[in-house]
Amino acid sequence: MDIKSKMHSQKVYCYDDENLVAEQTQCLENLYDFNHTRPREEGKRQELMGKIFAEVGENCYIEPPLQANWGIHTHLGNNVYANFNLTLVDDTHIYIGDNVMLGPNVTLATAGHPIDPEIRQQATQFNIPITIGANVWIGASSVVLPGVCIGENSVIGAGSIVTKDIPANVVALGNPCRVLRPINDHDKAFYFKNRRFE
Repeated sequence: MDIKSKMHSQKVYCYDDENLVAEQTQCLENLYDFNHTRPREEGKRQELMGKIFAEVGENCYIEPPLQANWGIHTHLGNNVYANFNLTLVDDTHIYIGDNVMLGPNVTLATAGHPIDPEIRQQATQFNIPITIGANVWIGASSVVLPGVCIGENSVIGAGSIVTKDIPANVVALGNPCRVLRPINDHDKAFYFKNRRFE
């Protein structure tokens, strides 16, 4: 099995391959250009996003700075918005659905390392894909860990550490992230605490 196949196998492998370093350097070059665009250079950022990501849907917007291990393993649906400091540890695939909103300082991390220190010292890791369903909102400074799926329409509260799958149509938060409640008719009447829509 070649190194690229190992990366996507969900098994432990050694990541000390020179070809991987060269590919990651190209990603870093594109990210440097993206992160140094001027505020009015939205067209240039869109062009660079086409080079950085595996797929970019229509009407996607990412606030610089953006960080990514690969870029080419991340798939964006339509109308994806990411605020400042999105970090993508995309050593394998990250799938982000339509109309997803990512708050500032969100991290999506597909990669992990063995717990045993002797094995970890051998430059080993594993990668498990992340899937984020349509219409999800992930609050500021949240971290989504390897293998997590977040169901459509769900909201992840700010500062959450998402270690397990989250079902569709719920509000979930905390460390570790847990379902707080379903999204319901109350949410059609109130937008924040006791503040009612006019």
